[in-house]
Amino acid sequence: MKRLDYISWDEYFMGVSLLAAKRSKDPNTQVGACIVDQNNIILSTGYNGFPYGCSDDEYSWARDGEDTKYSYVVHAELNAILNARGKDLKGAKLYVDLFPCNECAKAIIQSGIAEIIYLYDKYADTPQTIASKKMLTSAGVKLTQFSTAKDSIVLDFNK
Repeated sequence: MKRLDYISWDEYFMGVSLLAAKRSKDPNTQVGACIVDQNNIILSTGYNGFPYGCSDDEYSWARDGEDTKYSYVVHAELNAILNARGKDLKGAKLYVDLFPCNECAKAIIQSGIAEIIYLYDKYADTPQTIASKKMLTSAGVKLTQFSTAKDSIVLDFNK
């Protein structure tokens, strides 16, 4: 008889997104994304961080002041789209822990991604997220909040 306590596809891909977020060196916010095709094959992953060649030690991680991280950081969703390196993303699903901002929404729409599955919507009332939802809805991108009965999935390196 097969094992019955296996994880669902949604749990798997959201787990991959959360694992990707662990690669972010941002001291305040770590976001991960995973793009999947209609056959449940991972096309790409990404996390928030600086562009290639821009040192994590030389650029600012500050949130306030004249020189902040906001001028430099590439968001997880855009990184996942760019990391796909030209693969066809039409009809794909994007799993991400934080609802996408308006700038990422533009890239998501232009790439052809059909659905966003997000874990939380921390900035729902901000102008950027309101604009994001307006554009995504107009473009026909399905928005789904992730739901599961599980609190966690444990990865054990000492099995």
